[in-house]
Amino acid sequence: MSALTLDPSTAPAARVRTRSRTRADLTTVATVVLVSVVILVLIGLPLAKIFASAFSAEGLDVVTKMFTSSVHRTIITNTVVLGLLVGAIGTAVGFALAYAQARMSFRGKKVLHLLALLPIVSPPFAVATAVITLFGRSGIITHQWLGLQTNVYGLPGLTIVLSLSFFPVAYMNFLGMLRSLDPALDEAAAGMGASRWKIFTSVTLPMLVPGFASSFLLLFVETIADLANPLVIGGDFTVLSSRAYIAITGEYDVSSGAAYSVILLLPAVLVFLVQRYWSQRNSVVSVTGKPTGTHREITGWARVPLLAVVVLVAAFIVLVYVTVVLGGFVKILGVNNTFSLDNYRYVLGGIGNDAIVDTTILALVATPVAAVLGMVTAWLVVRKLRRGSGLLDFAGMLGLAVPGTVVGIGYALAFNQPWIVGDRMLLPAFAGGAAIFGGAGAIVMVYVIRSMPSAQRSGVAALQQIDTAIDEASASLGASSMTTFRRVTLPLIRPALVSGLTYAFARSMTTLSPIIFITTPQTKIMTSQILSEVDAGRFGNAFAFCTILIVIVMTVIGLLNLAARGSTGRRPAAPSLPAGAM
Repeated sequence: MSALTLDPSTAPAARVRTRSRTRADLTTVATVVLVSVVILVLIGLPLAKIFASAFSAEGLDVVTKMFTSSVHRTIITNTVVLGLLVGAIGTAVGFALAYAQARMSFRGKKVLHLLALLPIVSPPFAVATAVITLFGRSGIITHQWLGLQTNVYGLPGLTIVLSLSFFPVAYMNFLGMLRSLDPALDEAAAGMGASRWKIFTSVTLPMLVPGFASSFLLLFVETIADLANPLVIGGDFTVLSSRAYIAITGEYDVSSGAAYSVILLLPAVLVFLVQRYWSQRNSVVSVTGKPTGTHREITGWARVPLLAVVVLVAAFIVLVYVTVVLGGFVKILGVNNTFSLDNYRYVLGGIGNDAIVDTTILALVATPVAAVLGMVTAWLVVRKLRRGSGLLDFAGMLGLAVPGTVVGIGYALAFNQPWIVGDRMLLPAFAGGAAIFGGAGAIVMVYVIRSMPSAQRSGVAALQQIDTAIDEASASLGASSMTTFRRVTLPLIRPALVSGLTYAFARSMTTLSPIIFITTPQTKIMTSQILSEVDAGRFGNAFAFCTILIVIVMTVIGLLNLAARGSTGRRPAAPSLPAGAM
C-alpha cells in the first residue's frame, strides 16, 4: 500500500497557513464575543429590566387593565389610529416627492431634495412648535390673518406634525427604488403601445409594492414610538408613549411605566419583524446587473397635478422652518415682532451653553463608536458567521426596533444602581444623579445603541456588493481576519462608513425619547432643554435652540462629507435610512 507523503518543502508553508487560520478563527471568535457582550449590555439588560418590572404584581395589574378598562383601550386605539394615519399620509407624501424627483423634469430638484431631508437634521420640536405658532388658537395664520378659532392640539395636529417629520423615511426609500428600476421595462411597455399612465399603473407601481409596504410599516413604528410631539402638541389625545412618560415622571409609578412600555414594545417589534420578512422575501429584481439607459422624464401638462402637490409640501416645509429661524430673532413671534437677540443671549449663556457643549461632545464621542460597532457587526454577519448570523443581525437592530421611550425607561431601571454580585461590582451606575461622569455614560450608551443599526445596515448593503474573493486573497497571503478587515474591507466600504457616521451624529443630536428619562443636572442635553422651554411657553428660546442645533448638525455632516470626499476622491454615499430612522 502506498504511503501518503508530504513534500518537505511545502511543510513550513502549510504550517504557516494553519497557524494563520487558527489566529483568524480566534480573532473572529473574540470579536463575536466582544460584540455580543456589548449588545447585551446596551440593549439586553435594559429590556430584561423592563420585562421584570412589567410582570411584577403592580405591572401585571396595569397589563390586565389594558384589556378591561375603557380608558386604557382608548389609549391603545389612539396609538393605533395615529400610526395608521401617519403611515398612510407620510408614505403618500414621500412617494409623491420621490416620483417627482426621479421621473419628472423641472427646475429646483436639488433644492427639493434638501428640503425633503431637512426634517431629519432638525429636533423633534421644531415642526410642532412652528405649527402651534402658525395654526394654534392664537396662530399667526389662522387667528391673526384669517380670524379663525382653531384647535391644532390633538389628533389633527399630531397627524400633520408627524407626517411632515417622518415622510423623509418613505422619500429616501422610494427614491432609491425608483432610481434602481431598469428603464428597459418602461421602454418595452412603451414599445407595445402602452400609455404613460398604463406604464405607471402596470409596470412601475407593482414593482414598488414592497416599498409601499416597507415605508408604511416603518412610519407606523416611528409614529407609535414617538414621545416628543405627543408631549408638545398632543393635548388630551393620550398615546402609549406619553402615558408611559407620565407614569414614570408624574406618578412615579415605575411598574406601570414598564407595563405601558411592554405594550408599546410588542407591536413595534412585531411590525419590525414583518418588515424584515417582507423585505427579504418580497424583494423585487427587475433585471440582473445595473440598469442601462435612462428613464424618460415626464414633461408638459402631465406633470402639473403631482407638481402641485410637491410645491404645496415644499412650501409648507419652507414656511415651518422660516418660522423656526425667524422666531429666534424676535421677542415673541406673532405677538411682539421686534427684532431682538435676547433669545440667543439666553441660549448661549449659562445652562443653554452647557447643553450645547455637552450634547455636541457626547454625540461626537458616540458617533465613531456607533459607526465602527455597526460596521464590525455587519462584517461578522455577512463575511464570518454561518450559524447565528441572523440572530446577531437581529440583536444589532434591536436598538432601532425598540421604541425610544422603552429604551429610556429600561436604562433608568437598569443603570441607576451599580451591578454588584457578591462583594464585587461588575458595572458602576451609569444613569442617575450618583452615576459616574454625571450620567454622561448612559447618554453615550443610548446614542450608540440607537445609531448603530444605521451603520450596520449600510455596512451589510456595502459588503454584499464586494466579491468575497478579495477577502480570500488576503487570507491566502497570511493576513488575519482583523488585518483583512482593517486594510482591505474597511477602505472598500468607506462610503458606507461615512453614511453611518452622518446618520449617527444627526440622530444623536436630535433624539429625545430615550434621553429624557436619564438626563441629570450635571449633564445638560439640548433636546431636553428645548422641551423645558416649550413647556414654559418660551417659544423664542426654543426656536433659537432648534436653529443652533440644525446649524451644528449640518456643519458636522458637511465636514464629514468633505473629509470623505478629500480622502477618496469621490462623493460618499448618501445616508441610508433604516427602519425607525427617526
